[in-house]
Amino acid sequence: MLPWDGTLAGRLDRHTVTSELLRGNPLGDPHERPLWVYVPPGYDGGERYPAVYVIQGYTGHLTMWANRTPFRQPFVETADAVFAEGAPGCVVVYVDAWTAYGGSQFVDSPGTGRYHSYLCDEIVPWVDARYRTIPDRESRAIAGKSSGGFGAMITPMLRPDLFGALATHAGDSLYELCYVPDFGKAVRALRDYDQDIHAWWADFRSRPAFTRPEDPVLLQLLGVSACFSAAADGTPELPFDPATGVVRPAVWQRWLGWDPVRMVPGHAEAVRSLRAVWIDAGTSDEYFLDVGAQAFRAELARAGLPDERVHFELFDAGHGAIDYRYPLSLAWLAGRLAR
Repeated sequence: MLPWDGTLAGRLDRHTVTSELLRGNPLGDPHERPLWVYVPPGYDGGERYPAVYVIQGYTGHLTMWANRTPFRQPFVETADAVFAEGAPGCVVVYVDAWTAYGGSQFVDSPGTGRYHSYLCDEIVPWVDARYRTIPDRESRAIAGKSSGGFGAMITPMLRPDLFGALATHAGDSLYELCYVPDFGKAVRALRDYDQDIHAWWADFRSRPAFTRPEDPVLLQLLGVSACFSAAADGTPELPFDPATGVVRPAVWQRWLGWDPVRMVPGHAEAVRSLRAVWIDAGTSDEYFLDVGAQAFRAELARAGLPDERVHFELFDAGHGAIDYRYPLSLAWLAGRLAR
């Protein structure tokens, strides 16, 4: 395997999109965002194609899709290989939703901005207006890993008019297992900051990132609080007392309201309408997202989604370095989207 860029059979277009919905966002993040759109081999022949929207995990940003690691190709190339090797062609849209906290969870929040609306009401129409997509929910899917997997789970529930299929790789779910274990770690880490996560944030921004062991846990808790439980003025509110670790029931309930496992019953009709759902996770996932995947799968079945529309798989891995799973779900979706 060569350690430099490969030649694509299709084409990757790099754009900059101006978002009116992100203009003036609470964190002062750019409202002009990069957007990558891949078109498969044969696209220039005039045919219309289904579209798969790809979103990223926490701290993921768009240009990371081009990162190369030893003996592995980036997803842009492995996705291209899916279609070069004969899978039905799709337009693949790589969406940026980065924030100053490292992520948006793809939701609308007074703490970060209107990232769900940006995805659904700006990016989807922008792509449909400029590319030969099939502008129908039966021909549109969304896929992601970790926080991106969470976004892929919730978006078709919230916007069944736009998305009729999804793929989630180790998506955030079953929050009492994936998030609560970090509460105690955060309390210990914040002892050095007078139990004030905003003091840690000021320190984090004053030095090279991730140079202290507590940085990943505190960044995620601060950032997700900004997404799920920000006050009306945008201030992130932690779901636990930073001095004692005691859960704050009202704030924690706001987080649980975003748990995909708990969301399914309230969106059962949208769930039953899905034409294809891929769910997978590693059996040693450090955030117990394999257990969350099982719980999400069970709720889909309980809601009445037929088994033949679902691919569920647990595989031998942890949470990281599972990018080799992405082309598998892409090929599966490509064969199930309406044409």
